[in-house]
Amino acid sequence: MTTALAAVATTAEVLAHPELHEALLEPWELRRLAAIRVPSRRDDVLAARLLLRLCVARFTGRPPGESAPAQFCDGCGKSGHGRPYLPTHPGVGVSLSHADGLVAAAVGPGPVGIDVEPSTRRPGPLSVLKRLLPAAELREAGARPDPGPALLRLWVREEALLKAGEGDFGLLEWTDRRRSAVVTVASAAPATILEVGP
Repeated sequence: MTTALAAVATTAEVLAHPELHEALLEPWELRRLAAIRVPSRRDDVLAARLLLRLCVARFTGRPPGESAPAQFCDGCGKSGHGRPYLPTHPGVGVSLSHADGLVAAAVGPGPVGIDVEPSTRRPGPLSVLKRLLPAAELREAGARPDPGPALLRLWVREEALLKAGEGDFGLLEWTDRRRSAVVTVASAAPATILEVGP
C-alpha cells in the first residue's frame, strides 16, 4: 500500500469492535496493562493497542491476530517500551495515541506519527509551550481572542511530528466533531482515514 492509514475512535468503540479483544495482545503488553491501576487509563491503553492492530491488519491484509507490534527504546536499548514497530514488516511505520477516552493509530510506508487530544483540552502552562512549540506559530496562536484551540492544534501537531521522527512529513489534521477530538497524522506518504465506529 502506498498510502498511510489513520484511525480515531473512542475507547468504547474499539472495545466493542467485533474483531478486537484483549487476547490479541502479546504477553509483554498484558503485563504492562496489568500494572496500570487506573481502570479508564488501562482501557485507553488497551483500546489504542487494539486499534493499532486493526490499522495494521487493514494495511497489510493480514488478520489482527497477525499484526502485533513490538517496542524498542533507542535510549536504553531495551524492548517493551519506546517507539513501536512491526518486526514482520520492516519499513512500515506505526504510531498510536490515547487521551481521556479517545484513541488513535496510524500505519504507513515509512515513518508515521499520530496524536489525539480531546477538543476541550487546553495545553499549558505557557512556559512549557514556549520550550516545545515553534515561536512564530505560538505568537500567532496567542494573538487570537481565544488562543486555546489554536494552541491545542499546535500541540497535537508537534506530538505527531515528534512520534514520526526525523524527516519531511505531510500532515493530515482534522477535528472529529462526533468524538470531540483533535487529530494530526504526520506521514511520509499521503494518509487516509479508516472509519472504525458506527
